[in-house]
Amino acid sequence: MPSFFKRSLLPKLRGFPLTPDAIGVLSGAAEFRRCLLEKISQATQRIYIVALYLQQDEAGQEIYDALHAAKAARPELDIVVVVDWLRAQRGLIGAGKQPGNSAWYQAMTQSHTSVVPVYGVPVQTRELFGVLHLKGFVIDDGVLYSGASLNNVYLHKFDKYRFDRYHLIDNKALADSMQHLVEHGLVASKAVHRLDLPNLPSTRSLRNDIGDLRSRLKHAAYDTSAGSVANGNLSVSPLLGVGKNNPLSRVICELIASAQHQLTICTPYFNLPLPVTREINRALARGVKIDIIVGDKTANDFYIPPSEPFKVIAALPYLYEISLRRFAKRHQSMIDSGQLNLHLWHDGDNTYHLKGMWVDQRYTLLTGNNLNPRAFRLDLENGLLIDDPKGEWLEPRHIELAEIFQHTSRIERYQQLQTLLEYPEAVGKFLRRVSRVRIERLLYRIL
Repeated sequence: MPSFFKRSLLPKLRGFPLTPDAIGVLSGAAEFRRCLLEKISQATQRIYIVALYLQQDEAGQEIYDALHAAKAARPELDIVVVVDWLRAQRGLIGAGKQPGNSAWYQAMTQSHTSVVPVYGVPVQTRELFGVLHLKGFVIDDGVLYSGASLNNVYLHKFDKYRFDRYHLIDNKALADSMQHLVEHGLVASKAVHRLDLPNLPSTRSLRNDIGDLRSRLKHAAYDTSAGSVANGNLSVSPLLGVGKNNPLSRVICELIASAQHQLTICTPYFNLPLPVTREINRALARGVKIDIIVGDKTANDFYIPPSEPFKVIAALPYLYEISLRRFAKRHQSMIDSGQLNLHLWHDGDNTYHLKGMWVDQRYTLLTGNNLNPRAFRLDLENGLLIDDPKGEWLEPRHIELAEIFQHTSRIERYQQLQTLLEYPEAVGKFLRRVSRVRIERLLYRIL
């Protein structure tokens, strides 16, 4: 580990031992949905669902119905659903005034004899400044981990999908650790309330409790006492992070710093935090080959075709492309040499939501962290770091990467990316206005 990390976390991480066949990689969103429904129907002990949101649509209804059916068939099942408090109480962006998913949760509880509690976690008093972005479903002794939330597009219910990563890890100690954090670190908090019951308290009335929860989470961690420090064997380490200089963010930077030969990074929103950019530049300086895979702006989940009415949120994909173009321009010589490879993902009308890293032939990071300033400072994030010092899990790793690269194209010259002058008129007008009033930097910090 480079000496400039005075308090390095990576060598001290405790992990749970794994066998190579204990980590399964699912091939897509449709398989993820089938696997989730199958695991729910077969559960005998516990089901802990943690996601940004469980959406009221066909796929969300299918998951919710499956949870109620499992509870009705086996009343002893411990079932808990945890979502973001604020996200659950608003409608879809740009869809006008809507009651939000909480009204649906309450209707479901009223219409069923089985009880599936849905808890709302307020990470901040305003959604703009932080949300619950934890990932991972604990079902019995396994963890189904993905960056996906639960709705039609994330679960490929119909013709469109949002591409993510999907891993199934069979490890009781990991499942216990993740459940313990949800049960004792989140649900037990005075700031956390059931969204499926009526008469919800106002967010304003919870202000002090929310502050206390956020303060506690900054010092919280997954319980890895049943694990061990890296001992040369395959293992998985759960990581938690919220706020500036948190452990997950620090480990991400240390992983980049540890790369000696090959580094691959996925992010849907190209807006790298300064510490990440610095470590990438240092890695390039020491000769590391780097691949960065991002979504084409038309594969961004905020993209709105120019033929539709302009909304402010539609400017985001263009802001990310501007950031990517600047990065490519600064590093054009390394793109020319093949040391740096920037790849755009695009597959029809489908969208791209991948996050994570692959470091040399050893580390694989699964995470919902978008590798942007918001993830490094505002949202409550987690990740699973797979350490494979003997190369026992290389084949599934290579298969996953090959599938991700399938719909990508390499940027040969930064000029391939459009400029402000080439953007739709409404988008260009908005971006010029925010640039003039100097709020562009603020937008990059919170979006």
